[in-house]
Parts: sequence; C-alpha cells; structure tokens
Amino acid sequence: MCCLAKRDGLMTYSPFFLEGADRPARWVITCDHATNVVPDFVNGGDLGLPAQDMNRHIAYDIGAFGVSKHLGALLNAPVVASNFSRLVIDPNRGADDPTLLMKLYDGSIIPGNRLADAQEREARIKACYEPYHDALAGLMRRPDPILVAIHSFTPQLRGKPPRPWQIGILAPDEEPFSPFLVEQLQQEADLCVGINQPYTGYLPGDSVDRHATAAGHPNTLIELRNDLIADPADQQAWAARLAEILPKALERSGL
Repeated sequence: MCCLAKRDGLMTYSPFFLEGADRPARWVITCDHATNVVPDFVNGGDLGLPAQDMNRHIAYDIGAFGVSKHLGALLNAPVVASNFSRLVIDPNRGADDPTLLMKLYDGSIIPGNRLADAQEREARIKACYEPYHDALAGLMRRPDPILVAIHSFTPQLRGKPPRPWQIGILAPDEEPFSPFLVEQLQQEADLCVGINQPYTGYLPGDSVDRHATAAGHPNTLIELRNDLIADPADQQAWAARLAEILPKALERSGL
C-alpha cells in the first residue's frame, strides 16, 4: 500500500494506494472513488462542504475500498485505489468530460469548485488523475488482464425513489465477461441484480473504457449498495462472496 512516500526525510502525499502489484492473478481490482481526501494543495485541503456532505456518497464510494482490498487479497490480485475525493477530480471520467470537476452534485453546491478554472482543473489532473491512471495502466500490462472495478451507490438520491438492487453490473454492449457474471449472480436467491443499474454501463473515456474496453480486455464494473458495505465485517463478507462468484463466471465464459 502507498498513500505516503518519504522524500528528503519528509512524508509526502501520494494520489493512489497500490497493494499486491506483484500478485499473479489475471484480475486487476480498481477502486476509483476510494476516499474522501482533499489534498492540501487543493483549496487548502477543504472544499467548503460540511462534514455531513464529505461523508456521503457525493465525496466517495462508501465501503468500496474495503471490499476492493479484501477481494484483491482473496483473488491474489493487485488493487489500485484513488486517494482523493471524486469532488477533487473524478478519475472515472474522461479528461474532456464536463463532469470531471463537479460544481453541483445531488443537491449540494461544491464551494471549493465554484471558481475553479481551466488552470486549476489541469493542476488537479496532473497531481491526482494522471498518477492514478498511470498506476492502473502499469497493472494492466500483465498477460490477459481482467479489470474489475468496485464502486458503491447510495440507496436513494435526494427526491428520487429508493433503489431496489443490492448489486449492479455495468458493462458496455458486447462486453464478453459481464453477462456470465450477471447469470452467476442471478442464481443467488437473495439478490436483486441490476443490469446497467443504477447507471449506464458505458461512458466513453471512463476508467474501464480507457484501460480495458478500448484495448479489448474483459471487464466488469460492480456497483454495491453502500448501506450493505458500510462496516468492515460486511465489506469482508461481500468480498468473500464475490471471490467465489467471479472465478465461476470466468470459467463459464471460457475467456
């Protein structure tokens, strides 16, 4: 794991965590929205939001990092995770996406982003976004990689109906692995499985597209409802469950 690096005797910030880079599995586990960290060089480390907002889904994917770490250990696979809030810069967006730097999210204005200009946007890309993607690109150089992106979603957006799914599988049309994962999950009697829910399964230039789809690598994006993975025990339980299901789906796929 690395979130701090030592340089000249001082601990310096690193924009990503990396665990098990030398683990040999085909799987590569990612967590694009792992933390709600705002680095000191971004608006003095404060986006101007109350703690209540910084601790909800608009700032990071609650529980996803814990699931990712445990899943990587169980599958003997590397894990790379962001160490900056999605409100700083969103690593799951293309560099030209207008939502790369959000100024309004689920009813909350982001004060520290209101006046962010092109220069500030570029500075955040250089300091956070690009190092994270460089680390992921390095992991995807292994033979026949399969990218598994772990995310979480809120049970209900403000003013919207409750979301019924415990898990959603997101993938673009014609992706070869995800349909087998959906079939495997649908055999679990206690699960309501969303197919490209609660979001669309393909966003050009997003993290999965950039590192897997565009290169022809099998992939899937797993969305877990965050109330089900809010505490460490549940994160471990879901990781264990996925660590059984993913290899079965891969075997069925013949990939």
